[in-house]
Amino acid sequence: MKKRPLLLTEYITAPAVELTARDATRLRRAVPTMSVVPSWDAPGAYDLTPGSEVGMVALDDFPVVIRPKVPTDRVLFLISYALDPARWQQWTGLYDIADDVVEGMAAVFAQAMKRALHRGVLQGYRFTEDALMTVRGRVQFDEQLRRRFGAPLPLEVRFDEYTEDTEFNRVLRAALWRLSRLPIRSRQVRSLLAFSSAVLADTVTLVEYRRDRLPELRWDRLNQHYRIAAELALLVLRSTSVEIAEGRAVGTGFVIDMNLVFEEFIRAALREALGLASSTFPSGSKVSVALDERATIKLKPDLSWWAGNSCIFVGDAKYKRISVKGINHPDLYQLLAYTIALDLPTGLLIYATGEAEQTEHAVVHAGKRLEVTTVDLSGTPSRILADVARIAARIRALRAPFAAATGAKTENAASAVGL
Repeated sequence: MKKRPLLLTEYITAPAVELTARDATRLRRAVPTMSVVPSWDAPGAYDLTPGSEVGMVALDDFPVVIRPKVPTDRVLFLISYALDPARWQQWTGLYDIADDVVEGMAAVFAQAMKRALHRGVLQGYRFTEDALMTVRGRVQFDEQLRRRFGAPLPLEVRFDEYTEDTEFNRVLRAALWRLSRLPIRSRQVRSLLAFSSAVLADTVTLVEYRRDRLPELRWDRLNQHYRIAAELALLVLRSTSVEIAEGRAVGTGFVIDMNLVFEEFIRAALREALGLASSTFPSGSKVSVALDERATIKLKPDLSWWAGNSCIFVGDAKYKRISVKGINHPDLYQLLAYTIALDLPTGLLIYATGEAEQTEHAVVHAGKRLEVTTVDLSGTPSRILADVARIAARIRALRAPFAAATGAKTENAASAVGL
């Protein structure tokens, strides 16, 4: 008989939870940020303290649900808005059917799949290498000699195939398969997911993607209607893990890092409020500056505003205050390093409400000012966006003046943005 779901909340310890040693190991593997330690008060039980990852781990006998500290519909709003700031409202009707983040993500993804497949399954060209008995495409003579030692057949060929079995559709099918391993309670969501799976099953290969080796998809006018579904699919694939034993899936985890959710939302919402493009207000992965002259200490600020090759604003977004044993205020040290590396007088640190108070620090001797502000995630979407608009107004006031005289401030800044 299956046990009832174990309900946990991020950053709150659940003491003396009865788990087998195997389940405890699987929890550690599926949710690396969760602390799973033997309980001193109850031998054979474990004290569980989730970190920043929320979602579900489906073990053999029962699911473990990790709830966010903010309402589930707010988390779904943050994710939806970061994906599509112009049309995030189209998902709000799905928030009410979700008891947890996983159920809500499955509902949003199922609806996105329905809309993407409304025009039919997207076809495209796929490069294929094969050994055939007839010529198709180009013969790869080097491979023919290397593999066939002069034998005329089969021929090593490479050709473009117009097919439904594209990388886009493989990503979608893989995400649908991952979600099918989870105990989705909503009959409506399960039905939508099953329909999409059936549409792709006959013509699209099921690929088991690794979370750290997902394909990079490119968009144009022909596949733009697939973008939201495909980006949600990539999020599902990054967030899930499947444990295989004896040829079958025995455990599935779906966890989302709230640090990344908050960071991506803040960046997308500030871009929208400031009216900037992603090339001007890029993601942290697109920016690389160095703190030292030899460029060995690399920095990747979450938030930065660029005018040409010069950075005119830098900031950081933190859902949770970083805690480093023996080091006080690591978030402020990080922000200070950004302002020094980019030669800016001011930096802005944005927390979720409850992690810090709004304040300002004038750094002695360095001539830098570090401002701290917060966003209240417990309010309605309109109030959250109003909070972001207030921060955007402050960023406009903080941005450094950009004039031709500044030119490329330093060689470091001139090569900072890798766009």
